[in-house]
Amino acid sequence: MIQLETGIKEVEPQHRIDEAKLTEFLGDHLEDFSGDLEVRQFRGGQSNPTYHLSNGERKWVLRRKPPGKLLASAHAVDREFRVISALNRIDFPVPRTRVLCEDENVIGTIFYVMDLVEGRILTDQTLPDATPEERRATYASQIETLAKLHQVDYESIGLADYGRPGNYFARQVHRWTKQYRASETESIPAMERLMEWLPENIPDDDSTSIVHGDYGLNNMVVHPTEPRVVAVLDWELSTIGHPFGDLTYHLSQRRSPRNAFLGMTDEELRASGIPSEAEYVDRYCALTGRDGIPNLDFYLAFQLFRAAGIMQGIAARVKTGTAAGERAAEIGRLARPLAECGLEHAAKLGA
Repeated sequence: MIQLETGIKEVEPQHRIDEAKLTEFLGDHLEDFSGDLEVRQFRGGQSNPTYHLSNGERKWVLRRKPPGKLLASAHAVDREFRVISALNRIDFPVPRTRVLCEDENVIGTIFYVMDLVEGRILTDQTLPDATPEERRATYASQIETLAKLHQVDYESIGLADYGRPGNYFARQVHRWTKQYRASETESIPAMERLMEWLPENIPDDDSTSIVHGDYGLNNMVVHPTEPRVVAVLDWELSTIGHPFGDLTYHLSQRRSPRNAFLGMTDEELRASGIPSEAEYVDRYCALTGRDGIPNLDFYLAFQLFRAAGIMQGIAARVKTGTAAGERAAEIGRLARPLAECGLEHAAKLGA
């Protein structure tokens, strides 16, 4: 288990910011800010550089767009700020937002600041240092938090126009096809087939909710000592969409070439306290009043296609030198195997 506080490092040269300008800005916009500012950078993250701020008494987190030429609609930290601020109003587990700065003259890109939530970032999904009971409780909290998100009345908290309701998967396939083409560095036959097959085979279900877009334990803060989620992070890909987008995204992670559960049977998962795929789906359905998830293979094919598109974007940023993560080159190479795995699921439905 990785403590949030140990996941920081000195700011990378390409992500350095004008600390004097930032200090002046925070002094003008944070009522509880004073003193000397220490700026460090969080490890990990492949998209928006994220910084640990401290004045010796208080701690905050700064999220910014990365420097350099960016894909249209990517790195939307202003949208992150908006959705987190809205969820603050209903006591959903997110950090308290403080200020959004759209003036690029301060640190070079737009950014926002939120409170730091103390706890653990669990990057190893097998939770190797936990007992089976702790794993079971942690995963139960994760599923319950997801179900709670999908039942939020988003219109009542000011998010009626946060995304277009309906046709979520059609819009997502179009978006990620466009993003993939904009960052394409090689020809991947499986991606070509998925881009052709997916839009013609979308299931007839237009359920609508807030969608996080990158829902996993690695994007959550777990209580420092208890097995429960205290904050959901990284809302860059969030929108109004189909709740199955989040559910099957999480399940699709078990099919990644970097999958932490490779080789584990359902019986071994249960014995370790981690729900099997069927148990995860059943519990989610029980919490949200559904009878099941028809056409699961379509949603998994889509999620793996989407993941391949994201990996392709990272690979492109490696080439331009704007990738934020230390292992960006390695991660970018996952585009092809993810697409091939997605096509395997689509093939079960006739692709």
